[in-house]
Amino acid sequence: MGFDQYHEPAQELSAETRTFARMCANLTEEAEAIGWYEQRMSLEKDPESVAIMQDSLAEEFKHFSMDLEFLLRRKPKWRQIARGTLFQDGDIVANGGAAEAAAAAGSSPEAPAEDSGSGPGRPDSSLGIGSLREDFS
Repeated sequence: MGFDQYHEPAQELSAETRTFARMCANLTEEAEAIGWYEQRMSLEKDPESVAIMQDSLAEEFKHFSMDLEFLLRRKPKWRQIARGTLFQDGDIVANGGAAEAAAAAGSSPEAPAEDSGSGPGRPDSSLGIGSLREDFS
């Protein structure tokens, strides 16, 4: 059975690269599932059905966040750019551009005041995605 998640010969890729590719695929699948649930809930008339789908959607948010955290822990530059883009006030595009420029220059974007001091170079640091508690309904 073939897998098309690799763009290079799988046998030539390191185990680390294959794992990274699998987690990228997981992230994509979770994002697709989130979109599917949003579409279904927008059309569903039965409140009990919607409640069940909302519960399922929360699981997809959790899985997406866990996949993202896994990937960011393995790519410090990606983590640095994410840190300067995610959960920031202001213009998303401008924040992303500033974070990318800071990463390219080898400097750190300013951390938000509530930052616990963990940094992108620390593999066990977290963006705090898993601790977010919001009603996503």
